Amino acid sequence: METKTLLFTVIAFLFTSLHTMAQNNDKRILVAYFSATGTTARAAEKLANITGGELYAITPAKSYTSTDLDWNDKQSRSSVEMNDPKSRPALKGRKENIADYDVVFIGYPIWWDLAPRVINTFIESHDLTGKTVIPFATSGGSTLAGSAAALKRSYPSLNWKEGRLLNRIDEKTIRTWLDKVGY
Repeated sequence: METKTLLFTVIAFLFTSLHTMAQNNDKRILVAYFSATGTTARAAEKLANITGGELYAITPAKSYTSTDLDWNDKQSRSSVEMNDPKSRPALKGRKENIADYDVVFIGYPIWWDLAPRVINTFIESHDLTGKTVIPFATSGGSTLAGSAAALKRSYPSLNWKEGRLLNRIDEKTIRTWLDKVGY
């Protein structure tokens, strides 16, 4: 009985993997992310491995220090940026050949129930028109809903799909979400 269950599980896994690969075979996927502490980077790596997408780190021109990230300090860099909706931290570089991608996953840690302002800089610095854009995030306590809704309001012309919080999430759960959004 256990052998049949194991065999069924292996076949189901292979079918799901092949199905996902077939769906994504004709789509070029970019997994772009900003990570201040490494948590979002780990989630992005897992997502890129599952989708076969290319990993791209959204890197601010000036890295964030632990002092910059002190949300209890109203004068910290992150506090000042997040309190100014027009703030657009400079990027270290741009992703070349963005036109080559059909799907762009955009990942970030949630700050003040929003995407960090460097995500706005990335979106405004790259033409994402006609692409499927899917947010993902990590957070210590927030849901994705507020930050995703704010991005959709700020960039209503983009083709947004349902995003997902990827805190300590397993591969099976990611695959279920990807199937739900069609990737």
